[in-house]
Amino acid sequence: MIQVNKLSKQFGQTIAVDHLCMEVKKGDIVGVLGINGAGKSTTIKMLAGFIKPSSGSIEINGLNMQKDAIKIKRLIGYLPETAPSYEEMTVAQFLNFIAQVRQLKKQDQKKQLNKIVEQLTLVNVLNQKIATLSAGFKRKVGLAQALLHDPEVLILDEPMVGLDPNQKHQVRQLIQRLSPDKAIIIATNILEEIITVCNRIVIINKGQKVFDGTSQQFALKGSSKNTIVLEFKSKKPDVSHLRLAPGVVDIIDLGERKISIVGHESYDNLFPQIFDTVHLQGWDINAIYAEESSMEEIFKKITVGN
Repeated sequence: MIQVNKLSKQFGQTIAVDHLCMEVKKGDIVGVLGINGAGKSTTIKMLAGFIKPSSGSIEINGLNMQKDAIKIKRLIGYLPETAPSYEEMTVAQFLNFIAQVRQLKKQDQKKQLNKIVEQLTLVNVLNQKIATLSAGFKRKVGLAQALLHDPEVLILDEPMVGLDPNQKHQVRQLIQRLSPDKAIIIATNILEEIITVCNRIVIINKGQKVFDGTSQQFALKGSSKNTIVLEFKSKKPDVSHLRLAPGVVDIIDLGERKISIVGHESYDNLFPQIFDTVHLQGWDINAIYAEESSMEEIFKKITVGN
């Protein structure tokens, strides 16, 4: 559905996006992640046809953005990071205006409006001026305008900003329900949202793609290859015997019942040695597993390095 090839954007001497390649299929929910200034929002704006690339190409549903921008924009629903709206309008007036801009047929307009209002539970604020809405409802109105024409491609920049926990849950469920028939891109800095909603993660750093994979592949980036956590059922015993095991470099106390064993060998080689020591000493353990990093630590490792 979306094919991005060697996409670049330069502002003066600053290279915001540098030869980015990416593809998104129908049914994908792709989370685009990056630190501030990494080129994430610039990428999103180019994909939405909001700004022109310096070089490279964007194809959406077989159409080239440079040649067929208007046709492509008809296929796209776009929610900018700061979605503009006419605050003096009521929600109903604004959505009707968007329906006209999108050139929806009269018979489709009412049907689509009713559908979107129900999906985003906007019925109670339909006749309220946008200026008087809470941040969460303003964001939902912005999402409603992106969905109104039932686009094949949905591009959302920070869609959860301003939403309360219940609204976030509602929007997550809606995105997942819509995904089988659409290609969806979500740009955000919230790791939990990416892991919860998306089936693919793309990380951009210094304008370049540094990771592209599933949330499971992302998590594997945090698995330590030479650190094992040993969790005891009760208060931990004297573990000095472990220091004699081949390959063990250090033992770190993690509290009353846990220790971390650092080795200079791989997990596969270290594990049998640790397990043998545990068995010989007759220790009663709950678990033995490879140490894993938090999502924040994995993200830092990918974007900054160790």
